Amino acid sequence: MSWQFDLIVAVIVLTAVLGLPIGHAMLGSSILYLLLMGRDMSIATEQMLNGLYGSYVLLAIPLFIFAADLMNVGSLSDRLLDFCKALVGRFRGGLGHVNVVSSLIFSGMSGSAIADAVGMGRIIINLMTRDGKYPGAYAGAITAASAIIGPIIPPSIPMVLFALVSDTSIGYLFLGGVMPGLILGVLLMMVNAWQARVHNYPVEEPVPLREMPRVTLRALPALLMPVILLVGIYGGITTPTEAAALAALYAFVVSTVFYRSVSLRQAFDTVRQSARSTASVGFLIAGALAFNYVVTVEQVPNVIRDSLGDTQLTWFSFLLMVNVILLLLGCVLEANAILLVIVPIFLPTAISLGVDPVHFGVIVVVNTMIGLATPPYGLLLFVVSSITKAPTGATIRHLLPFLAVMVLGLAIITFVPDLILWLPRLYGYSG
Repeated sequence: MSWQFDLIVAVIVLTAVLGLPIGHAMLGSSILYLLLMGRDMSIATEQMLNGLYGSYVLLAIPLFIFAADLMNVGSLSDRLLDFCKALVGRFRGGLGHVNVVSSLIFSGMSGSAIADAVGMGRIIINLMTRDGKYPGAYAGAITAASAIIGPIIPPSIPMVLFALVSDTSIGYLFLGGVMPGLILGVLLMMVNAWQARVHNYPVEEPVPLREMPRVTLRALPALLMPVILLVGIYGGITTPTEAAALAALYAFVVSTVFYRSVSLRQAFDTVRQSARSTASVGFLIAGALAFNYVVTVEQVPNVIRDSLGDTQLTWFSFLLMVNVILLLLGCVLEANAILLVIVPIFLPTAISLGVDPVHFGVIVVVNTMIGLATPPYGLLLFVVSSITKAPTGATIRHLLPFLAVMVLGLAIITFVPDLILWLPRLYGYSG
C-alpha cells in the first residue's frame, strides 16, 4: 500500500474526529488520492454513478425508511403497543418486556434501529417513566438495547447495504437474521426479568383474556405488514425491492385510509423527512463507493488476505478477530460506514476460509447494531438520552447487563452457523 493511501486514511480519521460526516470525509479523501496519484478526477464520479444508479437493490432503502416514518406518524405504533401490553405486560417488569416484544414486531416493518427508538421507543419510554414506575435511565437503556433488533430481523436496511457490497442474496440474508433476532430478544427479556426482580419493578394490571381478540383485531392491519412482506419475498411473488415498495404503499393506505390517523399534510411532511434521511444515507454510500475504488486500486483486500493467510488463521479465529475489530469500530464509527468500507476488505478472506457469506453478513450486521448502543459514541445512546433527559452515564450503567448478553448472543450465532443458516436452507439456500 502506498504512502498516498496511508495519508488519505489519516485524513478520513482526522476529519471524522473533528465532526465531518463520514461520507463527506471519504469522498473528499478519495478525490485527494486521485489528485496525488495523477488519475482522472472523473473516475470518482463514475464510480458513484455506477454504484448508485446501477444497483436496483438500493431502491429498497428509501422505501423502507418511508414505511417506518409513516408508522411513527400514524397510530400503528400505538395499536401495536396495546397488543404487546396485552401479551406480556402481565409479568413482573412487564413494560420492559413490552419494550422488547414491540421491537421484535416493529422490526418486521421498519428495518431501522433509529426508527424503532424514535417511534415506538419514545412511546414506551413515556409509559415506563410515568408515575415513576421505572427510572428514566433504565427505560432508555432497555430501549436502546431492544432497538438493535430492528435491523436484524427482516426487513433490514443494513442487510441491503451488505448485499450491495457482497453480491449476496437479500432474501437469504433476511431469513438468516430471524433466529439471531429472536435469540437476542429472549436474552434481553431474561435480563429485564432479573432486573425487575432485583429492583422490584411493578407488575402491570393484566388485560383480561376476553379482551385479547379485540386488542388483536385493532392491531391486525399493522401485524399483517411483516406477513405480507415475507410471503411476497419468499413466495416468489416480489423481489425484496418490490416488497419494500409494497410495504410503503401498505403503510400509506393503512395509515391514511384504514385508520385515518395521518392527514395529507402529515403524509407530505413524512415524505420530506424520509427524503432527508435517504439523502444522508445516499451521500454515505456515494462516499463509500468512491473510497472502495481507492481500496481496490491499492489491492487492500488482497494484501490483508495474504497477510492473514501467512498466520494460518482458521475460520474460528478469523471470525473471533473480526468480531473484536467490529465491536471496537462500532464504538466510534457509524454502522453504515463499517458495512460499506470495512466489510469489502474482510470479505475475500472470509470466503477463502470457507465462511458462508450469509453467515458472515448476519454476523457483521449484528456487530454493527451492537455498536449503535455501545459507549462512548453509540448513536442510540444519544437518541434515548434526548428522550428520557437522563444522564448518559446513568443510562450506560443500566445498559451494561444488556450489552453483556448481546455479546453472548453474538458469540452463539458466530460459532454455531447452523442457527443462522437452517432457515435459508429450508427455503433452498445451498450454502
